[in-house]
Amino acid sequence: MGTKLGDIVDATPISLTDLSGKKIAIDAFNTIYAFLSSIRQPDGTPLTDRQGRVTSHLSGLFYRNINLLENGIQPVYVFDGEAPKLKAQEVQKRREIREAAFIEWKTAQAEGRIEDALKAAKGSSKLTTPMIEESKNLLTALGIPVVQAPSEGEALAAQMARDGLVWASASQDNDSLLYNCPLMIRNLSLSGRRRGGRSSTPKMISPELIDLDKNLRLLGITREQLIDIAILVGTDYNDSLTGIGQKTALKLIKKHGALEEIKSVFKKSKNPKDKDKFEELQKIPYDEIRDIFLNPPHVEISTPKWSNPKSDELQKILCTEHDFSEPRVQKSLERLASALEELRGATHQSTLSDFF
Repeated sequence: MGTKLGDIVDATPISLTDLSGKKIAIDAFNTIYAFLSSIRQPDGTPLTDRQGRVTSHLSGLFYRNINLLENGIQPVYVFDGEAPKLKAQEVQKRREIREAAFIEWKTAQAEGRIEDALKAAKGSSKLTTPMIEESKNLLTALGIPVVQAPSEGEALAAQMARDGLVWASASQDNDSLLYNCPLMIRNLSLSGRRRGGRSSTPKMISPELIDLDKNLRLLGITREQLIDIAILVGTDYNDSLTGIGQKTALKLIKKHGALEEIKSVFKKSKNPKDKDKFEELQKIPYDEIRDIFLNPPHVEISTPKWSNPKSDELQKILCTEHDFSEPRVQKSLERLASALEELRGATHQSTLSDFF
């Protein structure tokens, strides 16, 4: 879920070509879930091989990364480790939501409600251990570095960006900003898709760049205060306060400075609704939540290394093991090789590995 900050955060539209030559740390779980959710048939059925194993994640990772590499982007995928203990309740909530969505999907499917079935199916996506291993193997065969985080992947991706190992971190989750990621890219893995909605004219999804320091200046707050705003509107570690949206949370923090002062104001208020908010805030372990964002585990990590895609290994993973179309996979690999040759020539590197 992450934290909803889109109403107060300024994002600059960019294109994939703007990112050419840039190293980008990608939130792996966030991205794979997006593929599992979006790459489905009209009735919500995911892509599968002949044995019935889901392959939507492999399709998304392969073809999307082909596109990124063609554009000269150097992705590195950061995988989540063990979640903080405070996240246990949120994990259980997500599990229950997925189970309910699965039941609704199958019901709508059986009743012929195709649009309802697709909508419910997207919410039923489940990432399994075998899928995670398959994803890592595929990325490695593509020559893309894989990094295992000890805890939240976004935290390590943010550290990599701060340390200069990558130019930015890519995620749909605003928690990247709370982890002090200087530059965050949104919609990187979804760019080029049509955005759904009630409008008769569907819009194409484009990447967006969010500059943390710029946003803090525009909002007139510190990162610590941004974390307090996130706690007010809800994080993976706590529910939102009743009746508090992003803009209201911003006003409260700018007026009172921190959660402690806001809690004091709620406590003194004669308004019953404020009294209720005080009781809600009392139950939130906000010092622990702040610590998760301010002091995540620091990891000693070496500079990521990219390499040439291994065509034989990719053919084995996709075609032999999971029944992908061999001509289509081969055509994509040939297209990628051609693009990388052009990029190599433009940068005067002697080999493709040198380019990476």
